[in-house]
Amino acid sequence: METKKILKGRSKHRSTFAVMFYINRTKTKKDGMCQLLCRVTIDTSVAQIGTKIMVDPSVWDGKAGRATGKSRNAIFVNQGIDKLIEEITAHYRELRTSLGFVTAELVKNALKGIARKQITLMKLFKEHNEEFQKRVGVDRVQATLDHYARTYELLGIFLQKYNTEDVTLRSLSLAFIDAFDLFLRQDRLMAQHTVSGHLINLKKIVRRAVSQGTLKRDPFVTFIPEQPERKCRHLKAEELDRLMNVHIDSKSLCHTRDMFIFSTFTGLAYADLFNLSEEHVKTGADGSLWIKINRQKTKTECNIRLLEIPRQIVEKYRPERKSCKIFNVKTLAVMCNHFRKIENMCGIEKITFHMARHNFGTHITLSQGVPLETVSRMMGHSSITTTQIYARITDTKVNEDMKALSGNISNKYSIYEDELMPVGIRNTDNFRLNNNTVNPFKTERNYEKRENRNKK
Repeated sequence: METKKILKGRSKHRSTFAVMFYINRTKTKKDGMCQLLCRVTIDTSVAQIGTKIMVDPSVWDGKAGRATGKSRNAIFVNQGIDKLIEEITAHYRELRTSLGFVTAELVKNALKGIARKQITLMKLFKEHNEEFQKRVGVDRVQATLDHYARTYELLGIFLQKYNTEDVTLRSLSLAFIDAFDLFLRQDRLMAQHTVSGHLINLKKIVRRAVSQGTLKRDPFVTFIPEQPERKCRHLKAEELDRLMNVHIDSKSLCHTRDMFIFSTFTGLAYADLFNLSEEHVKTGADGSLWIKINRQKTKTECNIRLLEIPRQIVEKYRPERKSCKIFNVKTLAVMCNHFRKIENMCGIEKITFHMARHNFGTHITLSQGVPLETVSRMMGHSSITTTQIYARITDTKVNEDMKALSGNISNKYSIYEDELMPVGIRNTDNFRLNNNTVNPFKTERNYEKRENRNKK
């Protein structure tokens, strides 16, 4: 018998919830029995559920949706139907209470006991991190997992302020992420860039809840993390010159400086420099050395010719090799500590390792006349738009280009002036500054009009 219930939801509209049982008489087993099937309809969503109950077609009443008679099979089937109706109704009410909405697919999954989705923020975040852990070394890296783990830890500390360990996903709002933003700034004293990174991680977890159907909409969809103003992302030419020529007694600091310079002249990111090995260094037909490596981040190939300075650095550290890797690269944290000391030595405000890649795009290539397309290929970018972020036009480059432009047009254009036309620029092949100049715009009729206007 079809069981239909109309339940009043939290909102003003009414939600339809129907459960119907039926059999497919065209698909009978060898013993002549048919499988009992169930169809759950909630509003416009429909889910079909197969059961393990077998029905004798002769006792099935399709109109009533139940078995008739008092045979053993009829009693067994009707008891199974009653039990299923009770379970489906219980799951429907539980999901509606916990999520605020329910679909037929959610009820089906709950009944089957599979793919039960987490309905609280911290449990969903933990589930995400556990899945991410399994992908580390395949298509994910440990550093990204560590960042997610740190965000998870900070969220736990944040919730403790409100004497709770978790919150339901449906309770999230803009006020929550605003409060978390303020917590990171005031309580944890984090910089804007760090705060933005943790907020982006939180938004991703909420989008996961939406994609799996736990939330109908993203409560943070209108929230855009504030991004810090981008300062100059490459060193100035004079700063780079001081860094290359400063005398450093410490061997470890000198090694860090040399790795930065090597990346400046090759454009390699830290991860690619760390992975650089002998197999990535190729010899060209003319005897030149080339680095051919697939970037860890994008998997695109970089083709970079080794200039003289990076070749000298390779030879300098050749005796210290412990494996097939070209350099014994220190951790990024150690390098950052070294950069703080080098900044004081050179009088530079701030140095980060990634600045070396920007130096390559700006000073070493684009400012020296290398086309943007070539720079993009060497840096392993899949889009020139990305390369434009790295390759910035310097004032020196603008000055040099304007000097070249001045020389190119100095003999091609000239300035003239006559009674009918104000000062203008015309190509010298048509307009020559001499007494024989013929102005095609000057006619007797125009001249007479001009004279008449002057008399008035």
